Amino acid sequence: MFMGEYQHAIDPKGRLFMPARLRESLGEAFVATKGLDGCLFVYPKEEWKRLEEKLKALPFTRADARAFQRFFFSGAGECEVDKQGRILVPAHLREHAALEKDVVIIGAGARVEIWSQERWREYNEKAAPSYEEVAEKLIDFDL
Repeated sequence: MFMGEYQHAIDPKGRLFMPARLRESLGEAFVATKGLDGCLFVYPKEEWKRLEEKLKALPFTRADARAFQRFFFSGAGECEVDKQGRILVPAHLREHAALEKDVVIIGAGARVEIWSQERWREYNEKAAPSYEEVAEKLIDFDL
């Protein structure tokens, strides 16, 4: 399970330091893809395989299922950690998440998310008022 929030900078070549606590569970190679809400999703290979199976099981006859599969799989790529603990974030993923300099890396349960600092701040400002409402709805899931 991934948790925590880490502030880092991405360099002009697209290299980003991945915190050691997250690297321990991600492994030396993992999958990054376009995420929702303007961030990137990062999965350990085992979790990616589980998700891949679920997405492949969606009915290809439904346009919304095909569209989501295209979005999710087309942006995916394997990332490897270098000797300094950095990953190279591909240009198309940096563009998707507006990663330019200041970056926030968060643990989000089964995945890691990579956000531009500005988008993360905006997301939190917008979402904060609804956290209590969401918590009330989640009580139905016996949390």
